[in-house]
Amino acid sequence: MKSAKLYETHVYTRNLEAAIAFYEGLDLELAYVINERRVAFFWLGDADKKEQMLGIWEVPEEKFRTSHFAFYVSLDELLQVPAFLLKRGAQVLPSFGLDASEPVVHTWMPAASYYFQDPDGNSLEYLALIDGDPNPELGAVHLSTWQKHGATS
Repeated sequence: MKSAKLYETHVYTRNLEAAIAFYEGLDLELAYVINERRVAFFWLGDADKKEQMLGIWEVPEEKFRTSHFAFYVSLDELLQVPAFLLKRGAQVLPSFGLDASEPVVHTWMPAASYYFQDPDGNSLEYLALIDGDPNPELGAVHLSTWQKHGATS
């Protein structure tokens, strides 16, 4: 169904309590914990709307694997991400061969993003759609480069 939206995604952790602390530190609202199953659920966005959920599952080392997902934010919010993460003991990471001094643009979309990791090494991303027509020939570029050369409407 083309109208379907992603409601829920899940990632693994090696330590549920540490993961809960990390994701609460990102200002996600803890919805429910099932200790006997070693899983925690968080509401994403407006918890009152109950539109999106993240599940964190503790698994033994032999079943652990890292995953990736992105949080959608506005461009103004994206520009605040480095300071937001630093206050929470995390940091933005280089991506696609570019340093983390500013957001990286996925020129085929276009969208700007910052990448970071949770304590288990899951790849997380804050992503904002940006103005302009897709221009995949540019490859991955910093936001300032996109704004100077890549943004066409």
